[in-house]
Parts: sequence; structure tokens; C-alpha cells
Amino acid sequence: MSIKPEFVDKIFCGEKKYEFRRSIFKRQEVKKIVVYASAPISKVIGEFEVDHILAGDIFDLWEQTKKFAGITEEYFFNYFSGLENGYAIKIKKYVRYLKPYCIEEQFGLKPPQSFVYI
Repeated sequence: MSIKPEFVDKIFCGEKKYEFRRSIFKRQEVKKIVVYASAPISKVIGEFEVDHILAGDIFDLWEQTKKFAGITEEYFFNYFSGLENGYAIKIKKYVRYLKPYCIEEQFGLKPPQSFVYI
């Protein structure tokens, strides 16, 4: 999953406990997410386990997650602009790798816009 570097840092320090998405995986058995930090880092830097996924009205979603969203209310509503519903992936456990690696070399994949199955 591609995540902006400022949010990656918040995830791996435990401040951000939800990762928000406008759309979600088609495969419901996703248990672990490998984190690709987007530019300027452009590396796979860690992973986290999925506790559960919240889905629903964005106003309800904000109320349920705002304490550990790791983003401002303004950013949240701008991100979900034009949508009535959204998703919040609850982060269970996370591991930051000692050495980041290149997604193309490791998996033979181009960096994802949002996410890719590996």
C-alpha cells in the first residue's frame, strides 16, 4: 500500500492508528499490509497487521476514528470530498524494517498508486 511519508512516520511511531481509503480491497482476507512510502522516499519501509476495517458514512467514520486518525479534520474531509462513504483500516501491530528496499527489485512491481496485491 502506498502511503505518504508524513503519514508513514505517524503510523510507525504509533500516533496514527487508522489508514483511510476512498476504496478498499476486493479480497477480504487481507491480514497484513506492506507499506510503500511514496516520493521522495519511494521505498518499502515496513508492514502492519489489519485489526479490522471500518466502512460507512464519512461523518460517522470521523467520529469513530478522530482520536487516532493522525490527520486533521480538514484533511480528512478534503480527502473524502465528493463521497458519502469511506473506509478506515485499523492498524493492529506494525514493524518498521531496519533497511528499506525497492519494490521493483523485491517483488518485480511498479510502485502502486494506492495498493497492489503481493
